[in-house]
Amino acid sequence: MHGFLFVALALFPIVNPLGMAPIFLEYTDGLDDSITARLARRVAINSFVLAVASLIIGPYILKFFGLSLPAVQIAGAVVIAYAGWRLLNQGQEEFQRPAPAVASETILTRAFYPLTLPFTIGPGSIAVLVALGGDAPYGGTAEIIETAGAVVAIAVVCLTVYFCYSRAERILKRLGPSGVNVLLRLSAFILLCIGIQVAIEGFRALPAR
Repeated sequence: MHGFLFVALALFPIVNPLGMAPIFLEYTDGLDDSITARLARRVAINSFVLAVASLIIGPYILKFFGLSLPAVQIAGAVVIAYAGWRLLNQGQEEFQRPAPAVASETILTRAFYPLTLPFTIGPGSIAVLVALGGDAPYGGTAEIIETAGAVVAIAVVCLTVYFCYSRAERILKRLGPSGVNVLLRLSAFILLCIGIQVAIEGFRALPAR
C-alpha cells in the first residue's frame, strides 16, 4: 500500500491525464473514433512500459551510459518546453482547420513520440521514477512487494490516461470550440511551465564546481 500510494501521488499530478487530453485531441483532430481509441490504447501501453522501465531499470541504464539524472531532466525539459511553446503560439485557424486524411498506420506512429514521450511520460515523470527506483533496494520480500505496489499504481495512472485520451472529445465537447481553445492554450502554457520547472530542477541538481 505504501508503494502504491507513494508512486500514485507522486506520478499522477505530473502526468495530468485530464490536462493533457486537449493536446491529445489536437493531435487526433478529424480521426475516426476507432483510430483515436487505438491510439489512446497504444499511448497508455507505451506509458506503462516506459514508466515501469524507468522505475526498475532506469538507474542502471543511466549508470551504464554514464548519464546523470540532471542531464536527463534538462534534455527532456528542452523538448517539453519547445512543444509547449509551439502549441501555445499555434494560430487559431490551425486549431480549427480540418486535419488532412492520413493513413491510420501513419497516425499510430505518433503513439510513442510525441504523445507518450514527452507529453504523457515526460522527463519529470521519468526523473521521479528513476529517483524512486534508485532508492529502492531490490532484494527482500518487503521491497519486492513495495515495488509491485508501485507497478500497480503506474497501471492505474495509465488506465486513467487511456480513459481521458480516448474520451477527450466527449469530455471537452461541452466546452465548445472557444472553451476547448482556451483549455488547449492553458494546457500548452502549463506544458511550457513544466518544461522550464524541470530544467530548473535539473540545473539545481548539477554538482557545484
